[in-house]
Amino acid sequence: MAAGQDANGTGTGRAKPTQGGVQSVERTFELLELMADAGGEVALSDLAEASALPLPTIHRIMRTLVRAGYARQQPSRRYALGPSLIRLGETASRTLGSWARPYLAELTEATGETSNMAVLDGAQIVYVSQVPSQHSMRMFTEVGRRVDAHATAVGKAVMATMPEDSVLQVLNRTGMHPQTERTITDVETMRAELARIRERGYALDDGEQEVGVRCYAVAVPDAPAASAISISGPEARMKRISTEEVVPLMRRLATELGTELSSTGEAG
Repeated sequence: MAAGQDANGTGTGRAKPTQGGVQSVERTFELLELMADAGGEVALSDLAEASALPLPTIHRIMRTLVRAGYARQQPSRRYALGPSLIRLGETASRTLGSWARPYLAELTEATGETSNMAVLDGAQIVYVSQVPSQHSMRMFTEVGRRVDAHATAVGKAVMATMPEDSVLQVLNRTGMHPQTERTITDVETMRAELARIRERGYALDDGEQEVGVRCYAVAVPDAPAASAISISGPEARMKRISTEEVVPLMRRLATELGTELSSTGEAG
C-alpha cells in the first residue's frame, strides 16, 4: 500500500525515516516499500537506483527477506514481494478497521448513512472498515472488497492528494474501465475532476461505481497509508444531505483519525 504524505499532503509512497531507529530495519522496509511502489517486482539494479544503497547491502537484505518468505526470487532473477506479507497485511487491515470504527460510527449517527474507510492498494481501493446505516435500504459494500480507484469517491479523494505522475500510474494500471455510463474514463476529465475535489474539499461518486448510488468522501490526512472515509447511500436519499454541513464533519473526523493513525505510540 502507498505510505505517508509529504508536507503538502501529497502521497510520497514511502514512510519517513525515523530518528534513533535501527538502520538495517529502516533499510529493509525502504526496500519493501520500493518494491510495492514498483508493482511488487523489481530488479536489484532498480532497487539500487531508487534507494542509493550499495548493491551488496541490498543483496544481503533481499536474501534475508527471501529466507523469511517476505520476498521471492523469480526465475528472471528479479525479486517479488513474498507470501508472508499477506498475513501481516490482513492483520494490519483488521487493526486499521478497528481504529476507524469509532469515527465512522459518529459519521453514521450524524448522517444516518453507511460510512466506510478505504485505503489505496496499488491501483485499487480496498475497504477496511464500515459502519452500516440503520435504513432497510442501505449500501452493502463489504469490508475487504477491492474496486478500481477511478470510479469511486474514496479513490478520487485519495488521488486528489497525490502528485500527478502517481495519479497517472494508478489510472494507467486500471485502464479506467467504465463501471456505469457515468464513470470517468479518460485522463483529462479525471484531471479536471481532481482539481474540483481539491477546490471544494471533498470527492463525489455520482453513480459512477453503481447505478443509483451516491457517495461523498474526504482523504485522511497524515495517515501512514493513503486512505479516505466516506458516506454512501441511495442517490435520492443522499441528495437530501447538505454537503455544507456534512463535509466539515467528515474533514474533522478524517483529521482526528489521521492524527491517531500517525501517532507511533512510542514510549518516551
